Amino acid sequence: MRHLPNIICLLRIALIWPIVASLASGEYRLTLLLFVLAAASDGLDGWLAKRFGWTSRLGKLLDPLADKLLLVSVFLVLCWLHRVPFYLGVIVVGRDVMIGLGAVMYRIGWGALHGRPILASKINTVLQLLYISLVVLRAGFGQPPQTVLVAMAAAVTLTVLISGAAYLREFTGRALQIAAQR
Repeated sequence: MRHLPNIICLLRIALIWPIVASLASGEYRLTLLLFVLAAASDGLDGWLAKRFGWTSRLGKLLDPLADKLLLVSVFLVLCWLHRVPFYLGVIVVGRDVMIGLGAVMYRIGWGALHGRPILASKINTVLQLLYISLVVLRAGFGQPPQTVLVAMAAAVTLTVLISGAAYLREFTGRALQIAAQR
């Protein structure tokens, strides 16, 4: 049972292709169902890992990877379909690329990056999942109103910028601290 959170992460990764394919073919009901299932699995695997102590090194890599792959893939397709503003797709994908490259550069230059996701990033992930769900809901069912999507896009933009800046500050601060000790 202790591997259940990792299995759930792998299932979330496996859902990416059907989500992207259904989205690209305009099957918004199916997309919404699969995307909500993937989003719920994100909360479930984290809860199981914390509640029962089923954490692992693999899980600490798989969970954020599954989130990034899901969100980046869906944002790219939604931008391609003109369902999400281009600027929003650029900053969402750009932030995740910056975080990924920053983590790799930190690992190469200064060693293992031990840490937990920051609160702003968790809020950002929740808002991105909610925003995408609302965009797909509007595409398939005509609701919610466009004003709700505009407000959610603004909230996502704000949290992307705040969390991106926080990660940049965190990586830079840690690297400078280690460099000063050497």
